[in-house]
Amino acid sequence: MTRERSRRRLRRRDRKALIAAALTALSLTASGCVVVHGERVVLPAATRAEAARALSAFTDAYNKADKAYDSSLDAPYVTGALADIDAARLKAGHVNSPSGNAAHTPLTLTDVKYTIPAKAGWPRWFVADAKGNKGGDFRWVLVFTRNGLGERWQVTYLTLMTPGTVPEFRTDEDGWAEAVPADTTQLAVRPADLSRTYAAYLKSGGRTFADGRDTSGLRADRAKAAEKPGLVRQFIDEPLTHGDYAPLALRTADGGALVFFTTHHFEKQTASAGATVPAPKKDVQALVKGEVKQSLTLESIANEAVLDPAGSGPVRMLGRIQGLTSAQGE
Repeated sequence: MTRERSRRRLRRRDRKALIAAALTALSLTASGCVVVHGERVVLPAATRAEAARALSAFTDAYNKADKAYDSSLDAPYVTGALADIDAARLKAGHVNSPSGNAAHTPLTLTDVKYTIPAKAGWPRWFVADAKGNKGGDFRWVLVFTRNGLGERWQVTYLTLMTPGTVPEFRTDEDGWAEAVPADTTQLAVRPADLSRTYAAYLKSGGRTFADGRDTSGLRADRAKAAEKPGLVRQFIDEPLTHGDYAPLALRTADGGALVFFTTHHFEKQTASAGATVPAPKKDVQALVKGEVKQSLTLESIANEAVLDPAGSGPVRMLGRIQGLTSAQGE
C-alpha cells in the first residue's frame, strides 16, 4: 500500500508540474510574450512515465542491435559519444560474425532511478540510473536527450559506476533536479572546460583531477607502454564539445555537480626498422583500414562522468567508457 501511495503521489506531482508549466506559458502568451515550445518556460524535461518509456524503448532497440550485430536497429535511439562507440562495436561484431551475436544475452535494467531536471530551453535531458545484468556489479548511468518536442529521446552518455558512487542530487519540493549551466563559475572547473582540461591533464598531468584509475593510473599505464623495445606508442587527446557532445551537468546535494562530457583520443603504434606492430585483436582488425606494416593508429571516443566540486578542489572521476571507433594501418 505504501508503494502504491508513493506512485500515486509521483503521478500527481508530474501532472501538477506540467499543468503549472502550461498555465505559465498561457499567461506569458496572453501578456504578449510569445513562447515557442516552452523555450523560455522552466519545465521538467519529462514526466517520470515518459522517462520510463524512453528507457524501455532504448533497451529494446539495444538488445535487437546487439543480437543481430546491426547498428541500424538502435541508431535512432543513440547519439553523441554512445552512438560512435556503439556503432563501431556493432560493426566489428558484424564483420567477425555476419550471422549475428551467438553470445547475446539481453540487457535488463532493474532498480531504476530517474533524475529529471526542470529547465528552460533545449536540449531537454534526464538521467536514468539502474542496476544492469552485464558488465559486473555496476550501476548503468544513462543520459537521455532530445532537442525538440517532436524528437525521440536518445541516449547520449552511458557510464558504469560502482554501487554507492552515484551522488545524491539536489531536488525541489516536487522532486525535480537542477541542471547546471555549462559556463558556471561556481565549480572547480566549468563544465564547458572539462573536456579540454582532461585532455590537457592526460598530456601534462597536474592536480586538477583526483588520483584514480582513469586519471593518474591512466597516465602511468601510458608512460609504461610508451616505449618498448622495437615499438613506440604516441598518444594524442583532444576535447570534443560541439552539438551532441556538449557537457551536461546536474547539481548535487553538496552544491557541486555531476558532469558528463566527451573526449577524442588517438594512439599511434610505430614499429622500428626490422620490427613489426603486434597483430591487432580481431575486433580491432575488423575496423582497420589499410595494411598494418610499420604503424597502426587507433582512434577512439570516451565519455566521462565526474564529480566537479563547488568552489575548488580536485575533480573526481566516477565513470569512464572509451571505445575504439576506427583504425588506420600504414
